[in-house]
Amino acid sequence: MKDTAPTQMMTGAQAIIASLEALGVTDVFGMPGGAILPTYDPLMSSKLNHILVRHEQGAGHAAEGYALATGKVGCAIVTSGPGATNTLTALADANMDSIPMVVISGQVGASLIGTDAFQEADIVGASMPLTKHAFLVTDATEIPSRLAEAFEIASTGRPGPVLVDITKSAQTAQMNFSWPPAMDLPGYKEAAKPHKRQVRQAAEAILQAQAPVLYVGGGMIRSGATDDLARLVEATDAPVVTTLTARGAFPDSDSHTLGMPGMHGTVAAVGALQRSDLIVTLGARFDDRVTGNLDSFAPRAKIVHIDIDAAEISKNRFADIPIVGNLADALPMLVDEIVAMKKKDQGEDISGWWRYLNRLKDRYPMGWTKTEDGMMAPQEVLSRLSKIAGPDAIYVTGVGQHQMWSAQFIQSDKPRHFISSSGLGTMGFSIPAAMGAQVGKPNNIVWAIDGDGSFQMTNQELATCTVNNIPIKVCLINNSVLGMVRQWQSLFYDKRYSNTTLNPVDGEQIPNFEMLATAYGMAARTVRSIDEVDEAIEWAMSINDRPVLIDFRVSKDSMVWPMVAAGVSNDEIRYAKGMAPDWDVED
Repeated sequence: MKDTAPTQMMTGAQAIIASLEALGVTDVFGMPGGAILPTYDPLMSSKLNHILVRHEQGAGHAAEGYALATGKVGCAIVTSGPGATNTLTALADANMDSIPMVVISGQVGASLIGTDAFQEADIVGASMPLTKHAFLVTDATEIPSRLAEAFEIASTGRPGPVLVDITKSAQTAQMNFSWPPAMDLPGYKEAAKPHKRQVRQAAEAILQAQAPVLYVGGGMIRSGATDDLARLVEATDAPVVTTLTARGAFPDSDSHTLGMPGMHGTVAAVGALQRSDLIVTLGARFDDRVTGNLDSFAPRAKIVHIDIDAAEISKNRFADIPIVGNLADALPMLVDEIVAMKKKDQGEDISGWWRYLNRLKDRYPMGWTKTEDGMMAPQEVLSRLSKIAGPDAIYVTGVGQHQMWSAQFIQSDKPRHFISSSGLGTMGFSIPAAMGAQVGKPNNIVWAIDGDGSFQMTNQELATCTVNNIPIKVCLINNSVLGMVRQWQSLFYDKRYSNTTLNPVDGEQIPNFEMLATAYGMAARTVRSIDEVDEAIEWAMSINDRPVLIDFRVSKDSMVWPMVAAGVSNDEIRYAKGMAPDWDVED
């Protein structure tokens, strides 16, 4: 079919900007450099809101945070060589957590590729294992098509990051621009509609189960099917466990919630999976942090696995009833089948199962003990933050102990309000991702919850926040150590704390985070007593004209409990050091 769209002569660089505008992009994060400089010239007069970051990794994480908070495709623009390679961590992170993101990188001129030219790097080759796809564009006429394809790939099916590497020569060449462009994606197919027979089998299995569990992963939020999940729970009365990427997919405030499963999950969530006879897996992938020793995971459970990515089904745990499809399509079908079947047969009585689970919930609730060193318990700080900031705030964590405490003590009732680096576990994620979330959701309060180790990897983006009036609030859980690694050293390495102490002298702070934040133009204060916590949080909530940081000085000896040691059975979970739950609490 002949394209009759009006054409306009322009440079490849102008076509990049025109394509992004046509694709509905409003915000981009980036940093200029030689190979992308032609594109930054038309960017200056475009409608796009460009946020100048201080490090390209920050641009990538900001695009992730933007995507996770809004559901839109995040976008970053960087230059060649180190500019592009600096985004690899963010690309890998987005790939692990199925985050829709497009990174546009400049590349040296086409004639220079392979010559070891200045700031040349094979970023397409380097990123291929870390992305959903990567394009190299050497012809200006291809720019609109490749960008349209990139956004299509990033946002459809199982979402993920796409890299588009565009040579400088393509950016400077003239071309005829028209929109929409023709797209050519041979072999790329979105997931087919779920098979009705398999959905019917799943419905039958759920109604026949005596101990069912809904195991909910990040795919639930990515699919936008959380309302359908609520209908499924109502129809089945089944308990729900939500992974780190699925926090908020189902409200914590609902009595059906058992919490997070896995290594640092609740005793009730772990126990439910281990003793279930049916696990209905919804957009989750049976990763090692959830299953523990895979051979001993949920030994008597049949598996229903619904996922948009066929490669995930039966990859780690065999699926008795596999269903490939989008949860937004599959769940309404499943609920309708269950409702229709229940009119003929109510199914199994699971009240005994609930008595067992409620006993686990009551006997082993989340909590903390008084610290021995007299410093604040980080769990209490985060519990207070959750209570004061409330479920309408967006919480973005770094990686480490504070991440797990946040997942445990921040009440998550809404999707896209708890954002974290899960699969890759990227320290340094919090500050730039919170920045991106705030840009995408300017009317929401955004709290970046970070540890002092994670914070020092990317805190330069606080300058970006101040300069661009991005008023994130930073809750710094400061224990002066690399807490999670130290916890492992304490438990498994006879307290030999090899290179995990950030401030060797007690009481000494290098850097002084309050002073650092002030230097970045932020409002800042330090809190050492639990009596000051509420007032400090309320103070931070009252400031909206600039970013805010609170340095909470907490005990370095606080540990994340419950815990399943790596590689052991989930049955061996400990809810405190040396304390195992009693599983025999059934009637």
